[in-house]
Amino acid sequence: KKIPAYKNLDIQPFYQALPFNLTGAQKRAIEEIMHDVSSGAPMNRLVQGDVGSGKTMVAAAAAFAAAKNGKQSALMAPTEILARQHYEDLSELFGKLGIEVALLIGATPAKEKRRIYSALSAEDPLARLPIVIGTHALLSEGVQFSALSLVVTDEQHRFGVAQRSALSAKGKDPHLLVMSATPIPRTLALLMYGDLEVSIINELPPGREPVDTFLVDESYRPR
Repeated sequence: KKIPAYKNLDIQPFYQALPFNLTGAQKRAIEEIMHDVSSGAPMNRLVQGDVGSGKTMVAAAAAFAAAKNGKQSALMAPTEILARQHYEDLSELFGKLGIEVALLIGATPAKEKRRIYSALSAEDPLARLPIVIGTHALLSEGVQFSALSLVVTDEQHRFGVAQRSALSAKGKDPHLLVMSATPIPRTLALLMYGDLEVSIINELPPGREPVDTFLVDESYRPR
């Protein structure tokens, strides 16, 4: 499918707004995303990396590119705690860049929900909300986008294919970015995610403790 390619791919302002330097692996993943969104075809990409490897900042760079091209992004997390965490991390960063971010979860007050719904569906680019972070609340009927171009799902295997499709259906062939901390063998990734390209973040930012993954049996259940 042919879709309008992103023309403005200068993400230096995004890098400059960060209080830290990204790793080589993060920058490589961002370059792969920029190649996808400028290709004129919908992106289907899985970003895989351990907890703490910085997948969220890679997704944030994609959302920045979308906003700079007059488009909207939606980031869906499986729990309210995770959605709030993403919102706290990203609203401050995007605030420095003059890009508004809103949080839409079950606990969002009705008045704020109405404001978000109105801003998401606004045709006027100046009134339009560029980035929304939320839970399954993003799938509500009231959520309509005027220019949804990027759908990011966190910990994808917790969402059914139908949920991912329901969010994507709110846009016209939006780009899809899936984040996962679960090491998935390539053959299994193909079965779970279909034709997703894979970006692997195999480098931890300085000062991060390495993450150990264990396979345990039933005897560990009480612990």
